[in-house]
Amino acid sequence: MRAGLPVPPGFVVPTPAYAAFVADAGIGAEVVALARAGEPDAADRIGALFAGHPLTGPVADAVVRAYADLGGGPVAVRSSATVEDLEGASSAGQQDTYLHRTGADAVLAAVRDCWASLWTARAMAYRARAGVDPGSVSLAVVVQRMVAARSSGVLFTADPASGRRDRAAVSAAWGLGESVVGGTVSTDDLVVDTATGAVVSRTVADKAVMTVATATGTREDPVPENRRRTAVLDDAAAAELVALGVRIAGLFGSPQDVEWARDADGAFHVVQARPITALPEPTGDVPTSWPVPHPGGTYFRASIVEQLPDPLTPLFADLVDGSVSRSLGALMATAFGAPLRDGDLSFPTVNGYAYYFYRNTGLIRMLLRTPQAGRALLGRGAGELRGGVDGWRERSHPAYVAEVRAWSGRDPAGLTGAEILDGVGALLDAGTRYYTAVQSIIPLAAGSEIVFAAFYDALVRRAGDPAASTFLVGFDSRPLQAETSLYDLAHAPRDAAWDERFRAHLAAFGHTVYNLDFASPVPADDPGPLHATIRFFADGGGTDPYERQRRAAALRDELTRVTRARLDPLRRALFDRLLAAAQRTGPVREDALADVGLAWPAMRRMLRELGRRLVDDGVVADADDVFWLRHAELRGYVDGVRADHRADVDARRMVWRGQRRATPPQLLPERPWMSRLLGAVMPGREGVQTGPVVRGTGASAGQVTARARVLDGPGDFADLVPGEVLVARITTPAWTPLFAMAAAVVTDIGGPLSHGSIVAREYGIPAVLGTGSATGRIRTGQPVRVDGDAGTVTLLDEPAAAEPAVPRRWPGWVAAAVVAGLIVRRLRR
Repeated sequence: MRAGLPVPPGFVVPTPAYAAFVADAGIGAEVVALARAGEPDAADRIGALFAGHPLTGPVADAVVRAYADLGGGPVAVRSSATVEDLEGASSAGQQDTYLHRTGADAVLAAVRDCWASLWTARAMAYRARAGVDPGSVSLAVVVQRMVAARSSGVLFTADPASGRRDRAAVSAAWGLGESVVGGTVSTDDLVVDTATGAVVSRTVADKAVMTVATATGTREDPVPENRRRTAVLDDAAAAELVALGVRIAGLFGSPQDVEWARDADGAFHVVQARPITALPEPTGDVPTSWPVPHPGGTYFRASIVEQLPDPLTPLFADLVDGSVSRSLGALMATAFGAPLRDGDLSFPTVNGYAYYFYRNTGLIRMLLRTPQAGRALLGRGAGELRGGVDGWRERSHPAYVAEVRAWSGRDPAGLTGAEILDGVGALLDAGTRYYTAVQSIIPLAAGSEIVFAAFYDALVRRAGDPAASTFLVGFDSRPLQAETSLYDLAHAPRDAAWDERFRAHLAAFGHTVYNLDFASPVPADDPGPLHATIRFFADGGGTDPYERQRRAAALRDELTRVTRARLDPLRRALFDRLLAAAQRTGPVREDALADVGLAWPAMRRMLRELGRRLVDDGVVADADDVFWLRHAELRGYVDGVRADHRADVDARRMVWRGQRRATPPQLLPERPWMSRLLGAVMPGREGVQTGPVVRGTGASAGQVTARARVLDGPGDFADLVPGEVLVARITTPAWTPLFAMAAAVVTDIGGPLSHGSIVAREYGIPAVLGTGSATGRIRTGQPVRVDGDAGTVTLLDEPAAAEPAVPRRWPGWVAAAVVAGLIVRRLRR
């Protein structure tokens, strides 16, 4: 009111008045005890205590005098609990409001009833969930002159749906606002630009009822037919209301939840305002179109997409494009026997998402050379595989380790800004060269499993026999070594040496990435999820990984013996050869991928050091904002340019959040025939899935029914309850500790040869990967049935039965072609 805002005159009955009332009535201790006990009838018993004690004495006298000073007449009596404005513990709307109360006796009764509403069942349950102790709460009461409202509603000065601070959300209805706040009537809903007052979007509801005043309170009446589908606020009125809200938010210094009323003359009145709690970070619009930056080419989301499920942050996007283009271009030149031309290959983004780009003319040249490359590859066969693995072990991995050690040994605080950028560039180049070297052996390693599975399904497997993957478990790998390390830590004494052992674990495994974008922390930065896994093992959760692997190996060996014994000599020879290749290469793939992130801790340390300098110079607000600057902006900074990029960072984060809510197409421009062709080998699924069944690729056999837990990233790891179904966009090697707790794994991205499938098989849990939409379709707590054989996830609380699903097996013609090729090669020798 002092600020000149249109607030109805009134007075406040402060919290000491509540304390005096319950003390004088002798009910305070009993009320708190009943609330703490949490018995089902607690609310009724507390309500009876208040109803048995009318408001009298000095507090009543003060209320009557203030009401008389207000001029009497109808008033609104509103509750205001002490926890309403606490961050994360808002109880707004949990207590009662009484409108159009006339006369001193009615006002006194309404004040007491407001106090009593502090202890309704819904209010107590809400505070219990928020962890608020009953003994710490109190309640004030606001009494205001009643506004003869022709319309009313709620104004959020920031959009609670998107979190955008530059947009306001308005709900409006005819009549008094009691039913609007309570959610019992339909409202018109508007989104308004706070800077211009322009209406961004509007929904006009069919408003069947409205709250109106009576002699003793309120009632609901039908809305006249000519107003039911008429907008409550026109554009000018909406702009006026939002401008009022912007003033209020400016006075309080934070976005506000404002209750308003508008009288018959069109004047607005503010009847209540409180901070908006749990407002999400500002989120931009979700992309609905996918324009490509360069026509005349094809854009794929494949391979590296399993490490980059989210839109890229600006700095990583700028740097990784050149790094991937250089390293992959060298690989392609080797594979196809000729160098690529400039512009044939790049790694751009579309709506923030990374894509491999191949110019169409370059694709044609590669396709023309494919037969020669394929013949050369087949001719080299197992020798090429061994050579690729040896090259990784003897050259690629040591070279990567050496580059990382060279930069890790330098203190970032002692480096110039230019040296930091040069070091980050050198390490990212080393990382992408290593990843490219890994890519050169993964197809051969994965191919050995594909060939064995196709041969086994077509020519060996009988009804009731286990899946081909059963023959490939029980082997050691780097992700499983990380698990056993955590298991050992859980069972080690917490003595002085324990911290040293944990640091050794971080040194060995702390570089595994949750996301290849270096803006995302690695376990070495945030070991919280690792501590949660250690506690899980220490409390007796999960299984002993040593024993699990021993049992898996024993089962594998027994199945191998039994299967070999029933095969004829030719099939036995082929079985032995194909199985040996698949068993030899599976762990290699996991070991190679586990070290992709070796350079990431060093890059993050250097960039965060540069970020601290940016903060000191007023360029950004937080050290981690360095990841949201463009490379050119950082180059300008190290060259002496001191621009303020805080608003740029906020805007880019907002756009990124909107992009993250989109599902990127696997292929651009979208060509249905090519999407179907690539669907079998590219992670993710095209299109929108509907109905109670979410389909993906069955990557680890078995069925389980349990409740789902949707995890967004390492910050959510502690939320996973043992025995739940883990649902995520991706699972990289850094997610491996969670597999010990999960009943099954479901992902948006991935396939039968992804990391998640391999680890799930080792843990003996079902996995359905590459659904494309699981994190959007499945809710935390939802009961689901995961069928790793059929590749389906059934949402058990949704109607309609799913049609029978057929387990995916490798087609018989693949096995026939493989066998024929092997026989021909043997005859040629």
